[in-house]
Amino acid sequence: MNRFGFLFCLLVPALMPAAILSGQQLAAQQSVSWANTLMWLPLFVLYVILPCADYALGRDTRNAEVTGPTALYAALPAWCALIQFALLWYVLDFAVSTSWLSITGWLGLMLSFGIVSGINAINVAHELIHKKARWQAWLGGLLLTTVAYAGFKVEHVRGHHVWVSTPRDPSSASAGQSLFAFLPRSIWNNLQNAWQLEAKRLTVFKLPAWHWRNEMLWWYSITTLLAALITWQFGWTGLLVWAGQALLAIVSLEIINYVEHYGLRRRQLASGRFERPSPQDSWNSDFWLSNQILLHLQRHSDHHANPRTDYQNLKSHSSAPQLPAGYATMFLLALVPPLWFRFVDPRLPAYPDKP
Repeated sequence: MNRFGFLFCLLVPALMPAAILSGQQLAAQQSVSWANTLMWLPLFVLYVILPCADYALGRDTRNAEVTGPTALYAALPAWCALIQFALLWYVLDFAVSTSWLSITGWLGLMLSFGIVSGINAINVAHELIHKKARWQAWLGGLLLTTVAYAGFKVEHVRGHHVWVSTPRDPSSASAGQSLFAFLPRSIWNNLQNAWQLEAKRLTVFKLPAWHWRNEMLWWYSITTLLAALITWQFGWTGLLVWAGQALLAIVSLEIINYVEHYGLRRRQLASGRFERPSPQDSWNSDFWLSNQILLHLQRHSDHHANPRTDYQNLKSHSSAPQLPAGYATMFLLALVPPLWFRFVDPRLPAYPDKP
């Protein structure tokens, strides 16, 4: 299981066809209400079954260097990317061709698809954009176009990883800041920062920000072409479904950013610089199953201390602040600020903001 456990990540995109195919069977048997209920299946699995399984299977803090099927580990994110492109087409085709979806079914389909894309598109792209190989980084960028958030490729690597856990990072929430105060600031400033980073890079070559070499222009041109292709193939309904799942995927990413860095701050040195990121500057969660599903995203402390480390070799650090549950549970808690503050704030004194 430890050698092949990361294959559990493939369960996430599989949830959408599982819900759709089972729903179609029930609809054919005239059980339309149950068919609509099944559109919520991915959310039930990810936010009910997964948290329960996390607690049943427990934490895994082992740090042995992975010596298993390295080719499999390297290929897995690329497989997930290819699956995401196929999944996008499959769900859109279903959405515009079915006639039995009720309002409840549509809501379940949209929420499920958005969350699945947040994991299988953005989380997988997060792994790819950190790779040295150009084809992997660009595959990550293409994957992000499926959720219209390719600016993440620029800002995350060259912005977030530089300013993480400082006031300059829009993806690092302050102690006492609610999720709903954090979200609009984070989304807007991340897009703005991505543009500014590209504009600054181009000044080195004495080029204007609106030059064709601006990576943001390339990615959002591809996103626009994808939107046009979707409209041509699936009509306005398909475009709205695509835009809806993209927005939900973006929001889910920023909720996870909130979870990963809430209340933690790096010390500012006398020179004005901030100390180098350490494992104490990001929240960790060592629950085994959700870490396999999320490609070790929950070992986030080591990721920021060593961002080039492959996902399978990320380590657990005893000095890192530990979340009381996996990301699925913390995602839900963040949506209810009083509950979030109650469960997380008491853990902050053990890892206080550094003087």
